[in-house]
Amino acid sequence: MTRRTVEDLFAEYHPGILRMLIRRTGDPDRAEDLAAETFARAFAAPPNNPRPWLFAVALNLVREDGRRAVRQGRRLELLRAESPQHTEAPDEVFDRNERTAQVRQALALLTERDREVLLLKAEGFDYDEIAATTGLAKGAIGTTLARARRRLVEAYRGLDAEEGHREAR
Repeated sequence: MTRRTVEDLFAEYHPGILRMLIRRTGDPDRAEDLAAETFARAFAAPPNNPRPWLFAVALNLVREDGRRAVRQGRRLELLRAESPQHTEAPDEVFDRNERTAQVRQALALLTERDREVLLLKAEGFDYDEIAATTGLAKGAIGTTLARARRRLVEAYRGLDAEEGHREAR
């Protein structure tokens, strides 16, 4: 693989990988470091099927980073990377931050596999690509996604009900 080809891969896949890593780590700087390592590995061992390979490497790196963080006593959080397109009123910002925190908490309650398939689907991966990236059978992806979505909704509703119960006191 030539240097130009790695540059092409970087141009095409870096934004999506970075978004996914930010959502996984909650830390844009750490996510950028992991994305850089992903492409360094692509340069060292050029992939035949780049999209699933790059995302699989990124997921493996974030898993390794997570294990390291646990050993160091840090807590990883998920973060929605999009920023508002307009100036929001303070109460809108507060409400959005509360919802984001609840979604992060709900995602944290899911298994690693559930988080991975949901984030890959959110990045536009099709079932073949999700299967190649996660190592699951293609036939299992639909079921896995449906169950992961259901678990996310249940976790979110549970947190929402918990919050409502606390406010009622």
